[in-house]
Amino acid sequence: MNAAAPEAAWAAALLDWYDRHARRLPWRTGPAERAAGARPDPYRVWLSEIMLQQTTVATVGPYFARFIERWPTVEALAAAPREDVLAAWAGLGYYARARNLHACAQAAAARGGFPQDEAGLRELPGVGAYTAAAVAAIAFDAPAAVVDGNVERVVTRMFRIETPLPDAKPLVRVEVQRLTPRRRPGDFAQAMMDLGATICTPRRPACALCPWRAPCAARAAGVAESLPRKKPKAAKPHRLGVAFVAQRPDGAVLVETRPDRGLLGGMAGPPCTDWTDAPPDAAAVAAAAPIEAEWRAAAAEARHVFTHFTLSLEVLTARVGQGARPARGGFVPAEQARAAAPTALRKALDIGLAALRDVSALG
Repeated sequence: MNAAAPEAAWAAALLDWYDRHARRLPWRTGPAERAAGARPDPYRVWLSEIMLQQTTVATVGPYFARFIERWPTVEALAAAPREDVLAAWAGLGYYARARNLHACAQAAAARGGFPQDEAGLRELPGVGAYTAAAVAAIAFDAPAAVVDGNVERVVTRMFRIETPLPDAKPLVRVEVQRLTPRRRPGDFAQAMMDLGATICTPRRPACALCPWRAPCAARAAGVAESLPRKKPKAAKPHRLGVAFVAQRPDGAVLVETRPDRGLLGGMAGPPCTDWTDAPPDAAAVAAAAPIEAEWRAAAAEARHVFTHFTLSLEVLTARVGQGARPARGGFVPAEQARAAAPTALRKALDIGLAALRDVSALG
């Protein structure tokens, strides 16, 4: 390797490895396609990057395919009703992303497409530093420093950065900026991600197969698997609430759309009380009931783990008349309600519907 510029040699070695071992992903323009003159679609790059935040490739694949089939261009997504986009997103989590996705599509379509630089991309709704760098690099070959969790792991090991995350993030970014080549920066960013995902894995990294095994400081010291270091996580608070599952004789169930602001904003699901640190008292439950009915508690409760807290929802069920008029929300077919509900509320809905079926079976 060239001792005067080792980073250039390291980048070249990684790109050679990527040319042979790049993952085939539905949103990716692979190295062979790039070499043949194909260019990535900024819309597909942006959509995949938004979906992949805090979510695995395996989970994102089917959602990405459905979005692309339904809305093949950013203009098509921008023109879609927001409630359709939110319903299609249900199950992917982090639902502010879905609201921002629609707003960003409208902003990009209004300006005739996606900006080609990080600064311009950062002006779009819901596009932060990471997404701007990823889209700039992958879609437009801008020499942007792209740092996701895989890249953090590769770099902390490569340079044996012992500072725990998240404090190490600025150090990692400096190294990524230093490593990123002017030639093929988009492929380099994806190569770093692939290296972390397939070789430099959290446990038992395959150092013998790594194109950076020689210069890797953590491998040389025998501490690769212990990096990156992370600060101890604080215990998650636990919140409680009540979900109301009401069903008409025709099978339709009551759902309401949550306010835009706050967790699960804009998503539809069974009405709930507020989620609080203590169980809601009888007066709070009565005040939150969306319709006058004979409410019965289901045997099971819905439990869900969010990023910052855990949740337990007591599920109250009721059968109501065909002409029932709720104080809030409206009735929709049960399968439509399930498809549109985020995971936490779908769990409550499923528990409630199962309890109502059991009651009917008992006669």
